[in-house]
This record gives sequence, structure tokens and C-alpha cells, in this order.
Amino acid sequence: MENYIVSARKYRPMTFDSVVGQTALTTTLKNAIRNDKLAHAYLFCGPRGVGKTTCARIFAKTINCMSPRPDGEACNECESCKAFNEQRSFNIHELDAASNNSVDDIRQLIEQVRIPPQIGKYKVFIIDEVHMLSNQAFNAFLKTLEEPPHHAIFILATTEKHKLLATILSRCQIYDFNRMTVQDIVSHLENVAAKEGITYEPKALNVIAQKADGGMRDALSIFDQVSSFCQGNITYQQTIENLNVLDSEYYFRLTDYFLACGNGDPKAPKVDKKVVTENITNCLLTLNEILNKGFDGQHFINGLASHMRNLLVSQDAQTVKLIESNDDIREQYRKQAQRCTPRLLYNAMRLCNDCDLQYKQSQNKRLLVELTLIEIAQAAEGEDVPGSGRSPKKTLHPIFTAVAANAAQRTVASKAVSSITKPNTTPAAPSLNTQRINKSFSIRRTANGVTSSETNQDQRGQNEQTTVVRLKCEPTSLIIAWKEFIEHLTQDEAAMAQRMKAIEPQMTESADTFEVIANNNIVAEELKIIAPRIEQYFSQRIEGNPLKMSIRLRKVTDRKHSYTPQESFNRMCKENDALVQLKELLGLEVV
Repeated sequence: MENYIVSARKYRPMTFDSVVGQTALTTTLKNAIRNDKLAHAYLFCGPRGVGKTTCARIFAKTINCMSPRPDGEACNECESCKAFNEQRSFNIHELDAASNNSVDDIRQLIEQVRIPPQIGKYKVFIIDEVHMLSNQAFNAFLKTLEEPPHHAIFILATTEKHKLLATILSRCQIYDFNRMTVQDIVSHLENVAAKEGITYEPKALNVIAQKADGGMRDALSIFDQVSSFCQGNITYQQTIENLNVLDSEYYFRLTDYFLACGNGDPKAPKVDKKVVTENITNCLLTLNEILNKGFDGQHFINGLASHMRNLLVSQDAQTVKLIESNDDIREQYRKQAQRCTPRLLYNAMRLCNDCDLQYKQSQNKRLLVELTLIEIAQAAEGEDVPGSGRSPKKTLHPIFTAVAANAAQRTVASKAVSSITKPNTTPAAPSLNTQRINKSFSIRRTANGVTSSETNQDQRGQNEQTTVVRLKCEPTSLIIAWKEFIEHLTQDEAAMAQRMKAIEPQMTESADTFEVIANNNIVAEELKIIAPRIEQYFSQRIEGNPLKMSIRLRKVTDRKHSYTPQESFNRMCKENDALVQLKELLGLEVV
């Protein structure tokens, strides 16, 4: 029985023309041989399985060929070529640097370099995985690599060029091998299948090529594995089963469910909620089916992100070529992409990326993936979804409506508040936010005389006509108005707001002036800038003549007293006992 040889060895290229996917490099090497312009050292670098060592062997055979062809290929008929093909050539030496990486190994190699070739013109030394050499071995090799004998040529091969010393790189001609495209791998597999008498489905070879990730050796190994499983008839279904690859039809099906909820356009007519619910349920059931087949949730979410990316590039005829697949699958992507909006695809890709980043830290990984699917469905409805970076603002819609207090409590509260307020017909000013007691609240007297409290600043925009109670001109009123003004500062003025929180205004001997003490010159200058705004606000909130603000720097003799919320509330209660009654009536706490 003839010994079985794997396809990666059986169909290893023997000429430059048979090398797949490296046309530019092979053409350069052939031209160098034809013009007799050979360097003394070459560095072949690139991903695994793309032909580095193969090209090194072909190059070594060709430069020693006694009757080279006009196109730069070896004749395969002379004694040198026959010796190489039968693996008995003494002109080609291969060293595996992964297992021979010491100084002594390099010294033995240098001794062999001195011996001239017996047949042919050159002795070629191929050092594979050269990055595995030790620093001492590299240093011992430098001089010989820079000035070798005229008959010696070095070819270094590595997958990790960045690990080589700069002194090594500077002595070599560097050739970067490309990662092979899916189409190149599929074409080569088709030739191998034809020679082996194996039938196949084009989609199955496409899956093998994508699984190989740009490496021809990996592709041929997977091809042998799948052909053994399929017994000479490679089908798509058996291929994904053997390789444990998630069927792309799942992603097309999930996208159909998303599109049934909408196309992501917020201006489009809304889909019936019942239909949306049914399709979200289908998404979750599909995920359950995928997980039951043994696929990891992170693998699934990465595949979904890639699917959304392919849909996005399929929307433009110029970018559809970025999809590494056959024409049938590209057409399937193109048809589904016509139904999607860029907004939906952007949101879906961002949500999938966020899920991928959070997956390892999540304690409930399945829930994380399910939430992502639900959020993508909501994005399809046209809703804004949260995400990282410059994401749309998420709006929280109310679920429960507030329950109104009973009439008796409103009446009692009205009496309690009316004892500490006075009706006034002054135009409305910013709402009064007194001490923060559990939640900030403001007290207003409406046009019909009913007092109300509100806990949401958004209620200020209601159309009802209101009048705001003005404060008496006294120390406590200054503090209240000061804190109110701080609350109304914009987010860009957050730093100034923090500085103002450490300051309390004080009454002066003059009835129309109040004083603030700044801790340093910087704070004083900032207060001068906004002083007109503060004075205007105080004139609206405090009775009497408009107040002017004076600013002075803190002295060593000044004593600053910081009041706790409880102390501030107690001071207010001394001014008006009705605050205690209001606190007990509403069940508030000072925090």
C-alpha cells in the first residue's frame, strides 16, 4: 500500500509559477536570477503557511540550475535540479533555529559556509524561524552575514520580524509575504480537488478558506480533514459540522427578525408592538438554538458584528469587494443590505462591539447577549440606543404615573406653607430651591391660590401661570438665593459652582449691599465676572431695593463656619416655625 502524503506536502509548489498569491515576490526573484543580481542575504517574513520556506527552496534550486529557462525557472533536468528534487543536494542546507538556537549551532554553520559547493555555483543556507536564535547566536552570526564568501547565500525565514535585531535587518533584502486571499485559496483547493477526484460545493470550499485565515498550509490541512469526513464529497453542511463553524444563515435569519421590527429610521411608521414582540422572541429562540449546539456567546456576537459590517459594505458597489466570499454569498448580502439603513447597521455594530468588550467581565454572559439582541431590535424600531463613545442620548420613558395626594393633605399643606409665604404679583423668577431635604423642592403659589410642591425641574415648562414667593431681606434669604443661583449654573460652569458652594454671602451695615469672601485672587476674579448675574437674580428673589455684591479676599482673622444640612435647617426653623410643621407633614428627612 502506497504511503499517504498530506496535500500540504504533496502539492507543495516546485516552481515560482506554481506559488499561490505571491506574484510580486516571485517575479522579483525571477528577475534577479535572470539578470544575475543576487544579494548575499534575504529575509522572508510573513504569516504562517504563505510560502516563505517554499520560495526559499525554489530560489535555492533555481540559482544552482545549470540550464535555467528563459523565464527564470529551473529546468528540473540537470544534475543539480535532480539532486534537489530527490532531496540529496549538498548545496542547500536548512537549519531549524527553533531547536538549534545556540552559539555552537551557529559556529558549526559558519564552518560549513567556508566549504565551496561541489556542484553548482552557490551554497544556500536556509534558516527557518530565525527569530528564535539567542542574542549570543545573533552576535556570532553578524560578521558572516555581512561579509560571507562569494559562493554563500543566506535566506532567513520568520513569522515575527519585529523580534530580529536591527543589525540583522540592515544586512538583508527583506521580502514581506502577503496573507492569501480567500479567492486565491479557493482556486487552489479547486485544483487540488480536481486532481484528487473529490467533488465539492463552492460554499464548502469558501468556509475552508475563511477558516484557514490566509494560510495555504492550514487550508490544505483542513481540506484533508473535511474530505476524510465527507468521504470524497465535500458538502457545505458537513463542512460546517466538522469544523464547528456557525452557519451564516443564522445571521441572515436574525437580521430578517430585526428588519421585521423596522429599518432603523425614526421617521418611518412604527411597527405593531405585537409584531415586534414576536420577532424579539424569535431572536431569543434562535440564540438558544445556537447555544445548544455548543457555540460560545462571544463567538456568536463577533460573527453577528461581522455580518452587520458585511451588510454595510454591501450597500456600496465600490466596497462590496471587501467581503471575502464567493459571488453567491455577496449577492445574498447585497439583497439584504438594500433593506437596511446605515443607522441600523451602525447601532448594531456598536452594540455588538460593546457586548464583546463586556463579555469577559459579565457574570451572566447569556443575559448580556440577549440584552444586546433586544437593543438591536429596539434600534430597528428607530429608538436611540446607549453605547460607548459618541452614542445617542438615551431617553427614559415613564412607566408609572404619579398618584395625586388626597385633598385633605393638600389643604393642610397649603395652610402650613401659606404661613411662611406671602402672595405676590411679581413676574415669575427661577424656582425657589430651599435646603436640600431628601429631594430638592420648590414652593409656588398658583393663580388660584393653591400651593403646590414639585420635585422635577421639567415641570417649570407647564403653561399654568404662577407667581413666586419673594424672600425677606435677611441673612437666611441670602443663603437660600445664593444656593438657588448655584443650582442654575450650566454644566460648563460646574467648576465655578463647586467654588461657590464653599462661600456664604453675608449682610453688611449697608442695607443695599451684601458681601462674599473669596479664598484667593482667582476666585475673586471669577466672582467679578458673574457678579451682574448674581445681583440680577437676587433682585428678583429678595424683597426691597436691588442688592449690590461686594467681594473681598479672606484674611487670616476671618473665621469661616461651615454649616451641616441639619444646622442650616435649624437656622431656617428659627426664622419660621412653620417649616417644622411642613417637614413633619410631608414626612421629609434632612440629609
